[in-house]
Amino acid sequence: MHGGTSVAINHPPLPPPSKGRRRLAVAALVAGLIGQLLAGTAVAAPESGATAPQKAPQPGRIAWKPCESDSGQGTFGCATIKVPVSWKQPHGTTIDLALARHRATDPKRRIGSLLVNPGGPGVPGVDFTLNAPQYFSPEVLARFDIVGFDPRGVSRSNPVTCDGDLVDARSRLLHPDSATSFVALRKANQALGENCRAANGPLADNMDTESVARDMDAIRAGLGEKRISYYGISYGTGIGQQYAELHPHRVRAMVLDSNIDHSLDNWAYQKTSAVAMEESYGQFADWCARTPSCALHGVDARAVFGSLYKRAAAGEIVRPGELPGDPPETLTPQDVQDLVLHKVAGPGYWFELAQDLADLDSTDPAPARSLRARGEQGPFVVDLVTCQDYEFDVSSYRTLARYERELARIAPVTRSSSMAWAELTGCQNWPTEVTNPPHRLDVDGTPKILLTNSRYDPATPYSWASNAARQIGREAVLLTYDGAGHGTYWQSPCMRKATDTYLLTLKTPRKGARCPAIWPTAPSPQRQSPSGNLLNPLPDLLGTGAHR
Repeated sequence: MHGGTSVAINHPPLPPPSKGRRRLAVAALVAGLIGQLLAGTAVAAPESGATAPQKAPQPGRIAWKPCESDSGQGTFGCATIKVPVSWKQPHGTTIDLALARHRATDPKRRIGSLLVNPGGPGVPGVDFTLNAPQYFSPEVLARFDIVGFDPRGVSRSNPVTCDGDLVDARSRLLHPDSATSFVALRKANQALGENCRAANGPLADNMDTESVARDMDAIRAGLGEKRISYYGISYGTGIGQQYAELHPHRVRAMVLDSNIDHSLDNWAYQKTSAVAMEESYGQFADWCARTPSCALHGVDARAVFGSLYKRAAAGEIVRPGELPGDPPETLTPQDVQDLVLHKVAGPGYWFELAQDLADLDSTDPAPARSLRARGEQGPFVVDLVTCQDYEFDVSSYRTLARYERELARIAPVTRSSSMAWAELTGCQNWPTEVTNPPHRLDVDGTPKILLTNSRYDPATPYSWASNAARQIGREAVLLTYDGAGHGTYWQSPCMRKATDTYLLTLKTPRKGARCPAIWPTAPSPQRQSPSGNLLNPLPDLLGTGAHR
């Protein structure tokens, strides 16, 4: 583990999920569960179709209408803004993007607008914003209007939908074990992708991250801001990175928390993800070894994972149904991987993860309360975005099998990242064009950009943040959290203070600055953050679905 000192600051609803849909890839689960996590009421966000011809977007200020959050905290406005479905045809078909704004609580000292994106792809920024008083420090809330939006195709912004039966069929094929099953996967991906295109019109071909970054500049213009501040988590860092490339002189400040690396090819993406998963689980195992209240204390947690993986591969782990009348469920190796990925990325879940693994390892497994995902709209967003942002197609099953062997050698305990693997296999033979292919970042002319990342993050590896910072160059400052977890703002007072100071004053941490790790010491409310009595939204995301 790296040592260091404290930082110095110089839709339409889908049909009910069938059993097959419970096995959706971890990378595809965010959008459905976020509706439960960040419940909020946006009253001015209609769902409009993407296929009917409309007038080109008209310049002008956003027309806000009062709306409320379920929490009852804060003063909010909601609105919509029109953007073209294709930015290559700016006067063609349009869609409405849903927006929410939390007004600065100290308007006389207001700095401007802070646009936020909580990740995904597929997490609604409107819901995130409607809960901003619980997530951000009072200092940030006082000085900024917090502005969030549901990205194109998400929630209130013309939600993309695809046939649930086709999702079922494809979800069962995401881990091919032969050339025959690989061919079946490719056919299933093509059928699902063509259905998505037919159901959603031209929007299905324009879900890439560059388009979202261009949408964000339309929001900036509608806000009447010459320059914006931005805070993006996880996948939201990809939006920020591309915005900085496109519009460097329209950036006042930018925080990229838990970073994407859009320069990676197939193998580099899988390798870095697998290494991060292996290292993160290793931190969990070492923590268990030194924490008497961990359910696996005194047991080799690495050996427990290996045993469970082998038993699942042999079909030997059968759990009772979650609800009365549900049939028993035989777990797969991927179920074991998914459980670990979900919870190892949120240290607030480590006590629960240890108990889950202990229960699985017992001769009488408990009901599957924590292995089953809630909400399954995610794949319709994730696949459409990911398969337009990355060239993940591989030439043959032999290539895929070679990847599996090499990943198991590199990560002998956890074997691979189930999230990264599902992204790779889910894009095989996907019919939409890769309109936003991987590339090295070309950022020139922005103010200093603050990148933050945990040293042990299985969802967005530390190597991704380091590489993104190198690509950005002199405009980038990387602040490292020496602990574990996905999303750094809520991990420690040190990380929050550094982020807040930068947003408020533009003063960055010194080069090479680090914040010390904070390890869980006792079971506690999962969403409570050690940083300023805030609620941390990410552990709930990571507890039941991956978050990018």
